[in-house]
Amino acid sequence: MKEPKFSYFGLQAYWGATKHYGGLKATEELIRLCHSSEGKYVLDVGCGVGITPCYIAKKYNCKVVGIDISEEMINLSKERAKRNGVENKVEFKVADAQKLPFNDGIFDIVIGESVLAFLEDKQKAIKECVRVLKPGGYIGFNEATWIKTPPRELIEYLSRVTGAKEILISDGWKKLLADSGLKEIKARIYKVNKIKQFFDELLAIGFRDFMSGWWKFISLCIKSSAFRKYLKECSPPKSAWKMFDYIGYGIYVGKK
Repeated sequence: MKEPKFSYFGLQAYWGATKHYGGLKATEELIRLCHSSEGKYVLDVGCGVGITPCYIAKKYNCKVVGIDISEEMINLSKERAKRNGVENKVEFKVADAQKLPFNDGIFDIVIGESVLAFLEDKQKAIKECVRVLKPGGYIGFNEATWIKTPPRELIEYLSRVTGAKEILISDGWKKLLADSGLKEIKARIYKVNKIKQFFDELLAIGFRDFMSGWWKFISLCIKSSAFRKYLKECSPPKSAWKMFDYIGYGIYVGKK
């Protein structure tokens, strides 16, 4: 297997694992607040390796479409759907969240988990989500949220290592939803516990994929001098060791 692109999402695609704060518990709350039920037509924007679309299709018997800008992620999503026996309920497409390839008003629910923070034009992406949503439908996002003013070096570190364009405070996320024409906006803000987050990720990804990802990580550390150099360049500042004093996540939901 050839070496991956040494970037936040390039490595996640190589390891076959994507994540968001709160794990499956946060996903469950998100789709519950969006009034998910059997037969709903759901769009997952920035679906990563397809964990959430497969989960919704299996648990709620919904038809789900997942889109991601990465072709590698979409290929992994299709493989996951087959392993989970839901390939007849889910569809995956390579697409840009800021230019969705769908007609107006076709989805009952649109969700995204840890995607808006990485986009240059957040407002455009949310308006695209509103466009493809049916009147009366719900849009929901789980996004990293500043719960305390962070040091400048922490903001710069996260931007450099993860590629995040901007993480907002809760009022900033709510304003984006309101400015996109959504109503009945709800916001729930949570802190992150490092140990719990680790086990949340393990549960969401699955033991097989989790261990496979760690094996690939260790192999890269041993075999690739370029990867070791990349890790050194990603060395965190002191403030990063207390990152969760500053950052949590928010679940934001609005109705069209």
